[in-house]
Parts: sequence; C-alpha cells; structure tokens
Amino acid sequence: MSTQNPFPSSAGPRRRLRYALVAGLLGASALGGFAGLQSVHAADAPNAAPIQPAPLPTPMADFSSLVARVRPAVVQITSKITIRPTADEGSPEGMPFPFGNMPHGHAQARAGEARGSGFLIDGQGTIVTNNHVVKDASSVSVTLDDGTELPAKIIGRDPRSDLAVLRVDAGHKLPFIELGDSAQVKPGEWVVAMGNPFGLGGTVTAGIVSASGRDIGAGPYDNFIQIDAPINQGNSGGPLFTQDGRVVGVNTAILSPSGGSIGIGFAIPSNMVRSVVADLESTGHVTRGYLGVESQAVTHAMATALKLPKTAADEAGALVAGVEPNSPAAKAGLQPGDVIVDVDGKSVSNPRDLAVDVAAVKPGNASHLEVIRDGARQTLTANVTSMPARIASNGSGNDGAGNAPNQPSIGLALAPLSPDMRSQMNLPSQTRGAVVAQVEPGSASEQAGLHQGDVIVGVGSHAVTSPEDTVSAIRSAEHNAPSVALRVLRDGHSAFVAVNVPTNSQPANADGGANG
Repeated sequence: MSTQNPFPSSAGPRRRLRYALVAGLLGASALGGFAGLQSVHAADAPNAAPIQPAPLPTPMADFSSLVARVRPAVVQITSKITIRPTADEGSPEGMPFPFGNMPHGHAQARAGEARGSGFLIDGQGTIVTNNHVVKDASSVSVTLDDGTELPAKIIGRDPRSDLAVLRVDAGHKLPFIELGDSAQVKPGEWVVAMGNPFGLGGTVTAGIVSASGRDIGAGPYDNFIQIDAPINQGNSGGPLFTQDGRVVGVNTAILSPSGGSIGIGFAIPSNMVRSVVADLESTGHVTRGYLGVESQAVTHAMATALKLPKTAADEAGALVAGVEPNSPAAKAGLQPGDVIVDVDGKSVSNPRDLAVDVAAVKPGNASHLEVIRDGARQTLTANVTSMPARIASNGSGNDGAGNAPNQPSIGLALAPLSPDMRSQMNLPSQTRGAVVAQVEPGSASEQAGLHQGDVIVGVGSHAVTSPEDTVSAIRSAEHNAPSVALRVLRDGHSAFVAVNVPTNSQPANADGGANG
C-alpha cells in the first residue's frame, strides 16, 4: 500500500557520494625494485648460520601471565531449557542482541541447552552471569576450569540490567576475581575478554575499549562499554579484564548483521554490576528508586519551542512528557513541559541520565530536582519510593524515571502541546493534541511524510488531547487496520495522513540461546 504526502515537500534532490578506488602504487614500486635484484646463493654467504631471535626494543602486548592468573575463576554455564517455535527467532539485521548460542525454530517444542559464561566473585562459589543465559532454565550447571561440573542455584535475576547471580557448592574454597572500577576505563586501552563462545571453553580474545557510556536501546539503564575484542555467541556473562587482572565489565551483547563478531561488542560496566549483585545477593531482587515521570530528550527544535534559556538549551536535560497520578513526581509538583536538568547535584543531559540517577536513590529518601519551567529555574523536592512491581518486573518500558512509552511503533516520539507552543505556532487557544517531537529515520511515519513540529489532533474520527491519548488511539487503530489515519495540523492547514502499520513493530530478541 502506498501513501501520498498531503503536504507539499520542499526537500531538494539527494546527492549521491561516489568513491573511487585508486590502485597501482604497489605495482610501480615492485617494478622499480625488481630491476636491481641479483641472485644470491647460500654458498656465497660467508659463515652461513641460523638467524637468532632477539628481544624487541618495545615488546608487543603479551597477556599470557594475565590469562594464567584469571582463567581458574572463569566458568561455563549450561541451562536446560525448552525451545518453543516462534515466527522469527533471532535479531533484526544490524540490531544489538544478547548472545548465547541462539536457538532455531522447530515445529514442536523440545528440550535444549543454552550455554553461556560466568565468573566467580568469591571463594564460596558466587557466580555472576547474564540474566538472559539462565532466565528460562529448568536447571543450571556450571563447569569449572578444571572440568568439574556442579549444579548451580539461581540466587537472583535482574532483567533490567541483564544480570544474574548463581551459587555452586564445591566443598572447598574456589579461586575468584575482583571487580575493578569501570569509571577509570578509557577508550584506547587494552582489554581481554574470556568466555565460552560456541562451546569453546576458556577462549581468550583481546582488543581495545572503543567507547564508554553507550546506549544501545537494550534497557532503561544502558551504559555499556564498547569493545573491539572479538566476542561471539556463548560469550554472554563472561568477564572483561584490564591488564591488571580486574573485571571492568560483563560481556553481554554484540552489534552484527550476521550474528558473528564484527568488532562491535558491549559489556555491562563493573560499577553497575557491583551494586546490582549486592542487591541480588541480599534480597534476590534489585530495589530501585521511583519518581513517576515519562520523559524524552530535549532536541534543539524542542528547546526553541519551549523557549528555554540558551544556557539551558546547551545543557539539554529530560523533558517531562507525563506525570503518573499520585506518584512522587506528582506530589512534588512536577508538570508536563518541565525540563529536569539536575538530580541531587548531578547534571542530567538526557532521559537515560534521569533514569539512572533516580534509580540510584534509596527509596524513602528525598531527592532534589532542579527544573526549568517557563524559562525559569526552580528546585522541587520529591520523596522517592520503590519502583512498583508492575514496572520492576518488566525488563523494558516506562520505569517512571526516564523512558517515555509515548513512542508508537510507527516511529514517532510525541510531546505535550503547551500554551507557549500554541502561541509560537499561531494555534487557537482551544487546540488540543500532541506535538511530533521526533520522527524515526526510515520509519513508517517518515515515509508517510510526517515532520517534527506537526500537531496530531485526531486518529481516525477520534479527537486526541495529549500524547498519552494519541498513543492509546494509535495502538488501538494498529490492531484493527493495516494503516492509521492521523489528522495533522501543519502551518495552519489540516489534513489526514495515512501511515502504514509495520507488520512486526516489536524487534525480536535473541535470549539465552541453545545447542540442540
């Protein structure tokens, strides 16, 4: 089904970049060099003798001593699971996904094994791994470096950080490794990954840190270390070491069009691991602070539309798109349209910062929020509570602190229509609806011709008054038709825009994996 943009387009023709590959330098150099070659026979060389090896002036990286020290603490994990057929198992091309040995669909459910990696963090047999390695397991076993296989008990799992804690009883103390300080990790430094890719236990690879603080869309608290050390399916839960033998990350996901390593891997930073593991060991679950807001990024266009001061626009922040009724945010006086720029003295640059900062607040404590409202700064105090079970039990979605659900599967991010925005857009004061804050590149909405700054005032024949109302109406329409009709205001003109509904709006997730 094709769609036609009811609004005239002002976009010019796209330019195409052309690349030329120049060859020939090697050939020219070779021809010049061959002219002067002379035949030399071994018999002609006086005192012929074997060439003796010599030490390099600057030795290249050698990780053999490091590997020998840490290897006894790295383990293989095998989970007994039931493989159920799905329409499409695996991750979309190019999407980040957790990696174990990935299962393949079958006509009927059958027993299988998911294999991953882990490492010991104390002598009593406590093991850290990924949640997706053990989440569907009916039983779990651990194989130590010396080949000993032991049954393992799951102490706790945390889907939101993708971490899990196991314990084994070996009858004696076991070698273990310590968590380092991931805040000290810098791009360009050498790191070593160990694990069980494709069932090959004790595999070691090396590379450098490519970046830190990566958000790959895996969850509300993404803060990954990106590495180029080759890691593959089965490396899930394995440790990432610095050269001093301390763990700075847990290998968790890769970005790959094929499912194999292309040098883009991600590890959970050890500082997050330390706090999550402490909670899992003590209570079996993670307790996080809850504020009760839905937020979104502050784009330049949004900063202009909200008339933020220049300094505030430069520091970004988290735009409050919605406030949960009776939540700590509502009781503190937060309103849609507020921009949160600081939590307890920590600068907030985006919704992820807000989610992480609020989650770190101990429930029952007061948190001081610096916000910008109508161009002026003010400080509000919120009494943070525990995250409700209905949110904490879900590995994704609104966490009440930074991940707004106002992003329909058609590729839109929506914001409230404030009085200031009505004035700037020259809209009547009675206009109600939702402002298009962002259009995802390549999405159905972009293909339909929707633009940032459009105002959605209706879905089909249903009038909408807020982002939440709009999202609800779109999702309802998606279930009943192959396309959604949106009534849009742009430049004072109103028109319907038909947006095709993607056939699979939820990206597939390759969890755990299996050998079968």
